[in-house]
Amino acid sequence: MNIFRLAGDLLHLGSILILIARLQQTKSCAGISLKTQCLYLLVFATRYLDLFLSFVSVYNTLMKVFFLASAGYIVYLMYGPLRASYDKALDSFRTEFVLAGAAVFALAFPHKYTVLEVLWSFSIYLEAVAIMPQLFQMTRTGEADNITSHYVFALGGYRALYIVNWVYRYYTEDGYSDYIAWVAGVVQTALYGDFFYIYFTRVLKGKTFKLPV
Repeated sequence: MNIFRLAGDLLHLGSILILIARLQQTKSCAGISLKTQCLYLLVFATRYLDLFLSFVSVYNTLMKVFFLASAGYIVYLMYGPLRASYDKALDSFRTEFVLAGAAVFALAFPHKYTVLEVLWSFSIYLEAVAIMPQLFQMTRTGEADNITSHYVFALGGYRALYIVNWVYRYYTEDGYSDYIAWVAGVVQTALYGDFFYIYFTRVLKGKTFKLPV
């Protein structure tokens, strides 16, 4: 654990709390991609299968439980109480392609050929592209409310901080390497490039998130 990893975890935690607060306060999931939320639920479900098999620390266990439970709760809200506000026509990204791609990469490039390791690798590859349905939906509408923008920024910022964490560990820990996480993390952060630019040039200046025409 280091300050960059901790900051990344807290930003990730904050992103989920922002989204849940937004859903509960507005009683609407308009502008939120259900497909992205389902992908994140699958990411956590396949990554944390070791939750009951190994113990690292109380912090590690609590974070895993939170991410699993919160992802399930968000999907429940969007499928259940807030279903009427969900616009399926806008949430039209073809998730089968990213699922198939993550599965192929997990089978071709896992850390080890065991069930848990292949599923862990799958979760890493899938997380790298799980935000794509949300970004695609924002591209289709051309705008997003500020709370949704803060949520997406926090998600992207969490991964960017993890890259700094990896660099720090590379230079401070002997023999540290994790090429799967590194490559997936860089790809994931790069997907936020255009979003980050608009967020810094508009949202942080008090304007609404709007794509240039």
